[in-house]
Amino acid sequence: MPLQLLEIYAPQELLDIEEMKDLFPVVSYWTAESTGENTLLTRILVETNNSEKILDYLERLPVEKDAYQVMLLPVRTYLPRQEKKEESPEEKEEKEKDLQRASRHELYTAVEDSGRMSISYMWFILFSAIVATVGIIKNSPAIVIGAMVIAPIIGPVTAVSFASVLGDFKLMRTAGRTSLFGIGVPILVATAFGFFFEPPIYSEEFLSRTDIQLIDVAVALASGAAGALSFVKRNEGALVGVMVSVALLPPAVVFGMVLGTGNWIEATVPFILLMVNVNSILLSAVVVFWLTGIKPVNWQDLQKAHISRKWSLFFISIISIILIIAIILVNLV
Repeated sequence: MPLQLLEIYAPQELLDIEEMKDLFPVVSYWTAESTGENTLLTRILVETNNSEKILDYLERLPVEKDAYQVMLLPVRTYLPRQEKKEESPEEKEEKEKDLQRASRHELYTAVEDSGRMSISYMWFILFSAIVATVGIIKNSPAIVIGAMVIAPIIGPVTAVSFASVLGDFKLMRTAGRTSLFGIGVPILVATAFGFFFEPPIYSEEFLSRTDIQLIDVAVALASGAAGALSFVKRNEGALVGVMVSVALLPPAVVFGMVLGTGNWIEATVPFILLMVNVNSILLSAVVVFWLTGIKPVNWQDLQKAHISRKWSLFFISIISIILIIAIILVNLV
């Protein structure tokens, strides 16, 4: 079982390690005097799945937020090795049901960082937009896939869903702006091409994004769920992000190309495809974060998160129904 180390700097009267040992399964612990006045450094070694429980316990303490500091560190190895305890059938069944996810605190740090606009993010989006446009023009799946590999779109889109589950509107606004930039730049790059050149109607990569079927909704839902699950399982850098880019980058480029020619009616289908993919990814990510137990600790935050999650699911579901009706009407025409 993976281990993590909690380093807690707190006043001596605040932290009762004996009480914590009774409340939580602790592998080992160490205490030492800190350099701060009347401050105790406590190191607690726990199994990864138990770190969130201790962090939540600390958050519930009736003290000011700056009364203590906590660092959560990964542990590569620990000696002497712990003998694996024999588990009861009930414990085995409970462990099989457990998703073994990262703590909410780890996830928030990862999601907040990936949802923030940065210079490198801007450049990667611009480069991926250019590469995707060239790949679609040349009808080269390899080039298009290469564009998806370097497109960091999964982070901010997933951050929007994560923020809506927690009711963190500040993070939602930040991630929303970053997501709009990540989708808007490819559209602008492709629109500039479509303004000066004819769209590549000979390209299968282009034509495949001018057709939309109901099955495309299933692909986008699976992409969003995989993207959210990659964060939950601490694999935010994994190639699952390519699948999210598959659903967003090429449709945005094709929409921009057609938009640049001034054919507003023909741009309807790639626009619907893009909106279907964005909406489906957000919906499935919200559901995954919700089902994996991502929620705040404090009562007020819980109420805000409940309202935010409920309205997010409501609006996204309404938009999904509208888009599905649009797909049906497009295929009937």
